[in-house]
Amino acid sequence: MRVATMGRFSMPVMCFAVLCLWTAVAEAEYVKYKDPKQPLSVRIRDLLGRMTLEEKIGQMTQIERKDASRDVMKKYFIGSVLSGGGSVPAPKATAETWVNMVNDLQKGALSTRLGIPMIYGIDAVHGHNNVYKATIFPHNVGLGVTRDPALLKRIGAATALEIRATGIQYAFAPCIAVCRDPRWGRCYESYSEDHKIVQAMTEIIPGLQGDPTATRKGVPFVAGKTKVAACAKHFVGDGGTVKGIDENNTVINFNGLLSIHMPAYLDSIQKGVATVMVSYSSWNGKKMHSNRDLVTGFLKNKLKFRGFVISDWQGIDRITDPPHANYSYSVQAGVLAGIDMVMLPENFTDFVDDLTFQAKNNIIPMSRIDDAVKRILRVKFIMGLFENPMADLSLANQLGSQEHRELAREAVRKSLVLLKNGKSTNKPLLPLPKKVPKILVAGSHADNLGDQCGGWTIEWQGLQGNDLTVGTTILTAVKKTVDPSTQVIYMENPDTNFVKSNKFSYAIVVVGETPYTEFFGDSLNLTIPEPGPSTIKNVCGAVKCVVVIISGRPVVVEPYVAQMDALVAAWLPGTEGQGVTDVLFGDYGFTGKLAHTWFKSVDQLPMNVGDPHYDPLFPFGFGLTTKPRREV
Repeated sequence: MRVATMGRFSMPVMCFAVLCLWTAVAEAEYVKYKDPKQPLSVRIRDLLGRMTLEEKIGQMTQIERKDASRDVMKKYFIGSVLSGGGSVPAPKATAETWVNMVNDLQKGALSTRLGIPMIYGIDAVHGHNNVYKATIFPHNVGLGVTRDPALLKRIGAATALEIRATGIQYAFAPCIAVCRDPRWGRCYESYSEDHKIVQAMTEIIPGLQGDPTATRKGVPFVAGKTKVAACAKHFVGDGGTVKGIDENNTVINFNGLLSIHMPAYLDSIQKGVATVMVSYSSWNGKKMHSNRDLVTGFLKNKLKFRGFVISDWQGIDRITDPPHANYSYSVQAGVLAGIDMVMLPENFTDFVDDLTFQAKNNIIPMSRIDDAVKRILRVKFIMGLFENPMADLSLANQLGSQEHRELAREAVRKSLVLLKNGKSTNKPLLPLPKKVPKILVAGSHADNLGDQCGGWTIEWQGLQGNDLTVGTTILTAVKKTVDPSTQVIYMENPDTNFVKSNKFSYAIVVVGETPYTEFFGDSLNLTIPEPGPSTIKNVCGAVKCVVVIISGRPVVVEPYVAQMDALVAAWLPGTEGQGVTDVLFGDYGFTGKLAHTWFKSVDQLPMNVGDPHYDPLFPFGFGLTTKPRREV
């Protein structure tokens, strides 16, 4: 009887128990932060409230690819990974190899208790420049010449597609430095010495991120899976250091800082830039990575920037001199200054341990940690990372696509500046005729794709030669452009006798700087390295010549200008050398105007437009023009 009684009541009791269990499971499964229909602030608050200190500090930690693995992502709750310059999953890696690597790390992040996706960052500063076969656009020094914000927006959109093709969601670009001294090794990363041009060029941000829909100023915006988070850098004054020495001291009063170096940050924030990177440099002796007044007081509070602030590579280490001398102090100073995410290419566990200790002992208040994490989560939620954390190969065909190469070629054409055309104004050399018996192409940079692309290309410091990636050298472009009957002779550094004896119709000489990045490019003399000057002398002394300068900034040319028939500043044009020949041979006209003053002598530097001692070789805004010439 007892068994029978239990059987009679077991069904309703069981049903009730199952219902209770199902309800509990349903409640457990529904969490607000995973619901895209919830308001952004609700999602951030809900997720933040669930996080432990360790999980919060993990979000603030960005580690280098070489130190990352699925297990590391899970163990330390890592919020971000980066590729430094030249840091790749394999030499000449395909889009698929990149996607597989990023996805593997993402799986580690998603396997954590809360499943917060990581964001992967890379220096895509002139196209997706670490990646083999990517389209390499002209460096910023050339793009500023175009004064064409719509072009910059299109370049941003193309770059975003190529970055996403490799599974990456975050670009450390654009650099909105205002280079006030070409001796600085990063001057080629600056659009102009004039902040107005730099401001206009911030139109690359909506290209990278999409057009912001938010009406609130300062709220970051990234429009989904074909766009990337951008990064305005380096806050602030990086282009104004004494003698152009990289990472040095910018000596200027507050009004000068606001009027020259700050304006482009206002534009960037207005356009919804997701992140801002802090500069290695100091302002009047105070390291920017520890400058709370500017990072928190001005950028976050005054300008209402709501994205996250990221350090530069080992940026907090360099708060002390020598770097890493007092790391606990560096962590404290950097995080209290307002840095939200710290870029840690090595020894990231030191940072995790130090920040954990300081937070537990209230040296750094939990309110500062929470502010940092809220900002990082805000960007991740806004860009849809929680809904679409994994990459696929659907955009792989965008990498180095013909459409993007045509866009880069257009950018090259518009970035060239014609500085001289003919030894007398009524006898211009350009545009060059395509059909002549024989022409000479000379110079160290005529057939060198690496020199053409400059630093930040495949490797951090760039590479020389033609095996680094896919592109068209200027020599190849010349051969493609001239009439089939025109004989093209190439000799890198011919002597005068060779030039005189060959009866060339004219010569194209391509010389300039070799690749460099950051402090490796700091230069007090700004000379063209040999054999460049010798080639100019040997060739231009014997035949009509146009000299094309490949450089990341104005360089010393005054001693040689008189020998040249024509002079073209081509800057660092990237992979699409055909853009140079498009204009040399008159398929398109020269339109570019200098965005950096071309000095006579380094003794004049720094010298910018408007200075009392302004006496340039070619002034800011200078640029001769030609009309297109269609040959039948």
